Amino acid sequence: MESKRGWLKQSFGKRLNAIHSWNAWILLLLTITGIVLSIGAIRGDLGIFRVSLKQLHIYLGVASILLMVLYAPMIRKHWRQIRTRRNQRANLVFVLALLVGWAASGVVLWQFRHLPPALNNTALLIHDLLTWVGVPYAVYHAISRSRWLKRQQRLDQAAAAAAVKPPAVQPAATPPVAASDATAERSAAQAVIAALKASPITRASFLRLAAGLVLVIAVGPAFYRWIKGAFDTGGSSTAEYVAGDGNSMLPPPAPLPDSAAVVGGGAQGNFRIYTVTEIPAFSSETWQFAISGLVDKPGVWNWEEFLKLKRTVQVSNFHCVTGWSIYNCTWEGIPLKQLLAAAGVQPKAKYVKFYSGDKVYTDALSLEQADSDDIMVAVMLDGKPIPQKLGGPVRLIVPQMYAYKSVKWLQAIELIEKEHMGYWEVRGYDNDAWVDRSNNA
Repeated sequence: MESKRGWLKQSFGKRLNAIHSWNAWILLLLTITGIVLSIGAIRGDLGIFRVSLKQLHIYLGVASILLMVLYAPMIRKHWRQIRTRRNQRANLVFVLALLVGWAASGVVLWQFRHLPPALNNTALLIHDLLTWVGVPYAVYHAISRSRWLKRQQRLDQAAAAAAVKPPAVQPAATPPVAASDATAERSAAQAVIAALKASPITRASFLRLAAGLVLVIAVGPAFYRWIKGAFDTGGSSTAEYVAGDGNSMLPPPAPLPDSAAVVGGGAQGNFRIYTVTEIPAFSSETWQFAISGLVDKPGVWNWEEFLKLKRTVQVSNFHCVTGWSIYNCTWEGIPLKQLLAAAGVQPKAKYVKFYSGDKVYTDALSLEQADSDDIMVAVMLDGKPIPQKLGGPVRLIVPQMYAYKSVKWLQAIELIEKEHMGYWEVRGYDNDAWVDRSNNA
């Protein structure tokens, strides 16, 4: 109560400045944590800290919302104070729109497990878009309102006033009328010339313009690439990954008729590339696939032998735990149930462990979970070999679970008795990876 009274006893200006200052620091920390979390290439380097960093990002977002709640009763008075300052009013509207948009989309992403994937996808798009726009604007706002730049502005104003100010005239004892008129004319003429000499762009204005241009040049190309990919939902990025594939798997798999016809209509959306290691490349000359452990018939296949296994085609969605989804993917591959049945699972086996060809990533499913008809060891996506960056030549697909269960670069399956916690699970991810929690009831 005392802290509340102390806050209310402060002047309106001090409270406003305090909120502004706290918001600036929180926004800075949100930006840093958000950017680090978004960099797929360092996910493995962060390891166990990634989950903690994500929690910190959430807590900072909640703090930002609390600041907005604290500011809400002050909006009306603040708006009246700046009624004659159009630029400040426009800035206030823009900043509030950013903060509200960030907060609303952030809350959706925070509670993604309880919301439809389509809503999460939209929230992630909005959150990213506001970040691309809001962070550069915040940087520009900080530069343009910095004390140093304000000092430059005051110096410019003082210099302009001195240039226009007419020179002092020493009074004469009995100045002739003609001399007085001449002095006045000269002063007026000098003022006109000084005004014409004055630069239309002051140093402060130039620095603001330069800061804006530097931000546009630095951020613009990356923003263009992002917005082009974000709003291109036709799966064209998949074609780009196929074109730049680093794998050398010969012969390529021949698609089944439904796969060649892409019965799902083509993947809708764009994959985001995440990896915990350097992206590995594979060659059919050395690639092998194995199934072992608590099975009656362990086996090893080279590439040509693996392609002879009976494959099926299915259409399913792909959901990432970070909020994005890809819809209507046409996958072709070997149903996991088929592989397990052929291997002969022994009674002692309770879990199915999966090994990635990156030699780091593993995950597991219980035998009950692995019994799902749509879990597939996939070799093709939309009638094409799965590209290297999307987990090819072979990857696991578990459509009803978040994608950290869908192990990329899959090369081995082992039947085990004791539960295995996967790469991300031991680092804090939920072992219950169902997209729809009711599946786990």
